[in-house]
Amino acid sequence: MYISIIGAGLAGLSAALTLAERGIPCALISSQGSERAQSVLAEGGINAALDNMGEDDTTAEHFADTMKGGADLADPNAVKGLTDAAPDIIRRLEGYGVPFHRENGRIAQRNFGGQKKKRTVFAKSSTGKIVMSALTDEVRKYEAMGLVKRFCHHEAVDIDIAERDGRLVCGGVTFIDIYTGRKYHLDGRVILASGGLNGFFPGHTTGTVPNTGRLTALLFSKGIEIADPEFIQYHPTTVSACGKRLLISEAARGEGGRLFVMRGGERWYFMRDKYPEMGDLMPRDVVSREIWNVTHNDGCGDEVYLDLTVIPADTWQNKLSDMREEIRYQLGIDPVNEPVKISPGIHFFMGGICVDKCHRTNADGLYAAGECACQYHGANRLGGNSMLGALYGGLCAADGLAGEDVLPPEPLETGSDGGEVTTGFPDGFDGKLCDILLSGLGIVRDEKTMQAAVDRLGVLEREDLDDTQRQRLYLGKAMLMGALLRKESRGAHFRSDYPERDENYRKMTVAKYKDGGIDITYRDIPELEKGEA
Repeated sequence: MYISIIGAGLAGLSAALTLAERGIPCALISSQGSERAQSVLAEGGINAALDNMGEDDTTAEHFADTMKGGADLADPNAVKGLTDAAPDIIRRLEGYGVPFHRENGRIAQRNFGGQKKKRTVFAKSSTGKIVMSALTDEVRKYEAMGLVKRFCHHEAVDIDIAERDGRLVCGGVTFIDIYTGRKYHLDGRVILASGGLNGFFPGHTTGTVPNTGRLTALLFSKGIEIADPEFIQYHPTTVSACGKRLLISEAARGEGGRLFVMRGGERWYFMRDKYPEMGDLMPRDVVSREIWNVTHNDGCGDEVYLDLTVIPADTWQNKLSDMREEIRYQLGIDPVNEPVKISPGIHFFMGGICVDKCHRTNADGLYAAGECACQYHGANRLGGNSMLGALYGGLCAADGLAGEDVLPPEPLETGSDGGEVTTGFPDGFDGKLCDILLSGLGIVRDEKTMQAAVDRLGVLEREDLDDTQRQRLYLGKAMLMGALLRKESRGAHFRSDYPERDENYRKMTVAKYKDGGIDITYRDIPELEKGEA
């Protein structure tokens, strides 16, 4: 019996490799080839405490920075597993042939936001593309051996979830060939690695819109728990291009780029003034919020610039040449000579399907990894931890499934009539939903705007919606309700009416759909287990 992996980005490929290396067959189901996965767009690099730059870096410091950056909302046991494993993951990637940038014969590391040590390994500013290429080649070896069966250009349309003896159980996945319409079903266990919720915010996110979040919404409607949906990261330096937000990687600031606005006819490098220790490399939630502040409260207008002209020529040539070419091609300016006008854009979803440290969901036989899952990042993700989280998460999910007893082979009673499932979004609805969510889930929030957004969703809910639209609406409502009920400011969730952190809310938000309603509860953050400190 195959283990089904839905998604062929970093998390999916990592899971497939982990299983195949153990001789366990798996099916890799994806709507596009790995070459077009969201992971290809990752630019800046991967964090690992290799200490190659002579700064006495340690995995303990990587752990501490990740917990602090996430405002202490992540599971410390999961985070410790992540940061301890990071050096070996880099060595594994190097063994697959990833050509990380090197200096003096060693893998080089650069500064990234929220971290005082040079910890981020990179391949120019195309790290995701290069790592994905290496992993895809490695998976092909196991495809040739028959351990990985790839279903490229196939769309997962349903995941069987049923209740058995008081527990939810995953029975398999139904998917269709996008080209022929032929339908398939694979019984058994599933790893979901389908990416974030970019499709909820078309035109306003750096991510690829094919990451629709449809399967997350589908599973939510079937009783799968969602955690921390209110935490949405705005990347501070994006520009509008090609109908989406083009990311200017944090690597640019790691190499000396700096933000400014015009005040009194002169450049004000506001991050360096306000945060002299880390300046432009403060965590992303802080930088995005300060951009909002200077344009709304400090009388500086709405134009914020990223000055990259101070970056040395050899750095452009050896580390950022691909970034320079992308800016020149997309924006028609040369960042070597003139600053780039930027604004924050939605970049990452810290929340997602609720999983434990082994990436198990609340349904037996269903695991989730990568950006579709809520793990490692707490209230705000550090730059350089997303690729690491996807790689490690896929490995953990595969490890967990490999150690499980095989589920009974008999089909589960799911109540499905086997009819066609809508996978696209009809005109109109997605725009309405996006507009409502943006109105309540901005960089700065308050009760009035969030409640107004919830009320608008209530009006939209009364329209004639199909099943897919209704499922997406309920997941959007869970995002808003999580934000409305969390009466504090923490990480990427900042409320002007509750601007301080409240330790009574140092808990995971858990949303669950049942009988047409959404239940929001809170779950304590686990303590670090003995022997893990």
